Amino acid sequence: MSLMSFGDKSLDLSLPHVMGILNVTPDSFSDGGVFHSLDAALRQSEKMIVEGASIIDVGGESTRPGAVPVSIQQEMDRVLPVIEAIKKRFDIIVSVDTSTTQVIREAARLGAGLINDVRALERDGALQAVAETVLPVCLMHMKGVPQTMQQQPDYGSVVDDVMQYLLSRVVECERVGIDRSRLILDPGIGFGKTLSHNLSLLNRTSQFKEMGFEVLIGLSRKTMIGDVLNLPVDERLYGTMGANASAYSKGARLFRVHDVRPHVEMLALMSRIEREI
Repeated sequence: MSLMSFGDKSLDLSLPHVMGILNVTPDSFSDGGVFHSLDAALRQSEKMIVEGASIIDVGGESTRPGAVPVSIQQEMDRVLPVIEAIKKRFDIIVSVDTSTTQVIREAARLGAGLINDVRALERDGALQAVAETVLPVCLMHMKGVPQTMQQQPDYGSVVDDVMQYLLSRVVECERVGIDRSRLILDPGIGFGKTLSHNLSLLNRTSQFKEMGFEVLIGLSRKTMIGDVLNLPVDERLYGTMGANASAYSKGARLFRVHDVRPHVEMLALMSRIEREI
């Protein structure tokens, strides 16, 4: 058993867990605008919980390629009422998908159990804010910024470069008192990477696990799946499941997805097979 505390709850990360995506944005690439109202967000949260999600990941700033930045107030207005309502209504871990210091602090105050930051706490004050919350944090690699990250991204060795970046962020976390036992790593599939980069990172997921941290994979419905299978965004479930199954077999245990039930069932069976002697 490998327990990690997420605020008022803990998860055994020797087992796989599904993080259900709840984008309360008008412009996310797959479900923008669908769960923008509080009622719709709560209905979707309940659906994902019933289907077996261990975590609900609430985000108020789209980070799709070319996304337009939002103001701090806009982001707070989008995510904070949703986090508060979910925690009041459901017994579930809520993750906040944010890079913004004020949102980190307020989300933690309202009961969020995980900070999920695509910018790996690089924004001013973010490191200190997380240190003060004593919550776990997921550090993701992103090359550049959402507006331009897919414009000819280039690496010496994508796996080595991403690993070195994440290790440098681990060092910064430890410098401000965030213990490495609170850290989760995400290689950032689709964030400033070509198809070849994404496939290489997934193929070598085990190397990220061997760094001594839990690994989160977020590739649900992404362009890489469409590129390989030549499918539109609403037909990428099976491809998403195949890629996540591969990542699970290489040590990842946290999976950020739109389609909760298929992944819960797939991962439960894979885990059960793995534990049989």
